[in-house]
Order: sequence, then structure tokens, then C-alpha cells
Amino acid sequence: MIPSINQINITIEERGINMGISVSICKALNKLFPLPIHPFNLQNKGIKTYAEWQYEKGEETIKFYLEKTTVEEMFKDKVVLDIGCGAGGKTLYYASQGPKKVYGIEIVEYYEEEANALAKKKGLENRFQFVLGDAANIPFEDGFFDTIIMNDAMEHVDEPLKVLNECYRVLKKGGKLYVNFPPYYHPFGAHLSDVIGFPWVHLFFTDETLIKVYKDLVKDLPDGQKRIDFRIARDEKGREYFSYINGMTIKKFNKLLKETKYNVSYYREVPLRNFLTPLAKMPILKEGFVKMVVAILEK
Repeated sequence: MIPSINQINITIEERGINMGISVSICKALNKLFPLPIHPFNLQNKGIKTYAEWQYEKGEETIKFYLEKTTVEEMFKDKVVLDIGCGAGGKTLYYASQGPKKVYGIEIVEYYEEEANALAKKKGLENRFQFVLGDAANIPFEDGFFDTIIMNDAMEHVDEPLKVLNECYRVLKKGGKLYVNFPPYYHPFGAHLSDVIGFPWVHLFFTDETLIKVYKDLVKDLPDGQKRIDFRIARDEKGREYFSYINGMTIKKFNKLLKETKYNVSYYREVPLRNFLTPLAKMPILKEGFVKMVVAILEK
């Protein structure tokens, strides 16, 4: 039976009402939770730039690997690639650890100026190079790098298997890829914590609702439109979606690893808190209680 125009209009109207209710509930619940410290907000307040924040967090980005390796093994006299370098702050931290050269690859063009400014400020221009490009098509020859780092990047790339295979191609024999990422069902796996502090919000509300909430919360900020463009895109049918994340789960990542040629020399699933370790080890619950997946992959 073909619905009438009136029935279609009622359905659209009801959907609009339901969406409005859902958005209102999400916003109300969000007010109950404090926002995590986020670099976008720090930059808006003039406290520090995104690049400066990244530099300060540089040591933290590699701490999980140091349970298996050393800073010297990762960086000393090495040629290094940082996948998804953002504004280059963490990349510059790596450049301060004694490598021959560190390259940071990033698809967001406007980060280059900020990265180069901090490189000059830190006196690291000769050891750092910002590369505008896609990690699924790394613009370097085979066997170029000793070390590749994917810190909080695996959950963002559009073609994760292709990226892993590209990293394998440009690694030297015996070179290592260091990967760490928060799985999608992490409390802030939606990556909206610059304005949404409600943990696991993406489990309670649809992407459609969250897109509307996010846009409403950032629209009046100085960099509001930039944030929207950074996180949200439209598909071929014109529907909005979160283009900034790929929904990478522990299960998906382990499936991807089986499709690559790497030797997994280290693997760990870090729980949200130590007392939550039993939950983080349970197959049916681990996706929501693991803070970080950490892997060292060798060619």
C-alpha cells in the first residue's frame, strides 16, 4: 500500500518531534557531566595552542610502548614517521628525542603553519618536516623509515587496512610500527568531548541526534564552523555523518592484524582503571572497558 502525502507529512513531522525530544534530553544529560580538558577549548581561551598542548603530551603518547621498549630504541638516530600528526606538537616531541629526522603526515592543511611555527620556536626545524598527505598513500619510497607511530590515529583513518599495509611498505626490514588507540566503545569513543562530557553518549543516542547536538553546542564558538567541518561530512546521498572516526573496535583491529604481514611483538589492552581489569578481560564487556589498545608491529 502506497502511503498518502498526508501520511508522509505526519511521519516527517513525528520524526522531527522525536528528534527534538532526543536532542533536548541529550543536552540536559550532558550538563550533568564536566567536560574533559580538550585542546580546542584551551586554544580558544588563549591558554595554549593545539601544537603546544600536543608537545606537552608527547611523553604520554608513547608511555604504553615503554613497557616493552625504550625511548632510545624508538628514536635514537632513527628516521621516524608520525601518522596523523595534527598540529605537529607530539611529532616535535619525538624530534627532541635524538632521531635523524621525524616526518609528520596529516591531511588537514591548516595545521602546517602551526606545526612549523612551533618547530621554529623549539629549534627543531632541521629534524622535523610536515607532510600534507594521506596515510593510505604515503609519499615515500619502500623501506624509508625505521619507526612509525600511530598514536590515536587508527580510529580516524578512512582505510585502516590500506594504511597498515602502506606502513609495512615504507618500513625498513626490522622496523616497527607503534599503534595505540581508544576503541570505539570507550566512554569518549565518539570523539566529541570538546563539548560533550557525557560518557558513552554514542551508545545512548543516534549519530543523527549527536550531529544535531554537536552542531548546536559549537555553532557560537570562535572556531565552531571549523570544528563542524573537521568532524562532519555528507555522503553521496547528502546525509551527514561523522567522518572523523571509523568506529574502530578491538575486534575489528585484531581482524585487520590477521590480514597483514606484521609480526606482533607486543600487544596489550589497557583497562579504563585498574579495578576494572576483570571487566576489561571479559569478551562481552571489554570493548567498553578498555581505555587503550597498544600494539608494536615489526616488519
